[in-house]
Amino acid sequence: MRILVTNDDGIHGAGLEVLEKIARTISDDVWIVAPDEERSGAGHSLTLAYPLRYRKISDRRFEVMGTPTDCVVMAIRKIMPGMPDLVLSGVNRGQNLADDVTYSGTIAAAMEGTALGLKSIALSQAVGIYDNGESFEVASAHGASIVQKLVKMEFGPGVLVNVNFPDCRAGEVAGIEVTRQGKRDQNYLLLDERKDTRGGTYYWMGFAREKGNPPIGTDLAAVFNKRISVTPLHMNLTQLDAMDAVRLALG
Repeated sequence: MRILVTNDDGIHGAGLEVLEKIARTISDDVWIVAPDEERSGAGHSLTLAYPLRYRKISDRRFEVMGTPTDCVVMAIRKIMPGMPDLVLSGVNRGQNLADDVTYSGTIAAAMEGTALGLKSIALSQAVGIYDNGESFEVASAHGASIVQKLVKMEFGPGVLVNVNFPDCRAGEVAGIEVTRQGKRDQNYLLLDERKDTRGGTYYWMGFAREKGNPPIGTDLAAVFNKRISVTPLHMNLTQLDAMDAVRLALG
């Protein structure tokens, strides 16, 4: 099995090493193609206004001056000797739950793999929720067994899998839960206004750490309760239940 490993934290991201180890429990034919720098929040974006460049770092390890989506395209169209059988994206430093999936470059790389007809899995490690630092302990301990089980199943067209590991010790994990995508119940985007040395205003955008009170069965609730969340996502965003109402509105 040929495996493509990528991320959005960049070629030097700590989670990339974790994911490479997970991939190597399945196959020796592992290719690393990741952004040259952090591209968190890139979403499913392509670089269209600038040229793409890549650099070989070592055998089967490359960095691309572009987004996670660019990395998947470059890997498949230019860098790798043939199509991969599996795309693994992550392990992201930080959760990708609920609304996060629309921003996440980690999930976008898996989406691109799915769009190209490849079995694709995104993996993320929640950090900071329980004040346990930024450890990949849970992903390291449980990631391989989960991925090994997932690759044996058929995803179906347009389906990718989003795996989120809770921020706790590996021995504290309360289980694995198949979940639906949640919805945050608070405004979790922060905009921090600051001044530079010349008095100009600039802003840092980030995410609040509040846990909220999500419904049971969602990815949010699972991770907040120290469970590993596994969510099948679909590329088709059509809201079928709303189609009749839209037809009626349009007369």
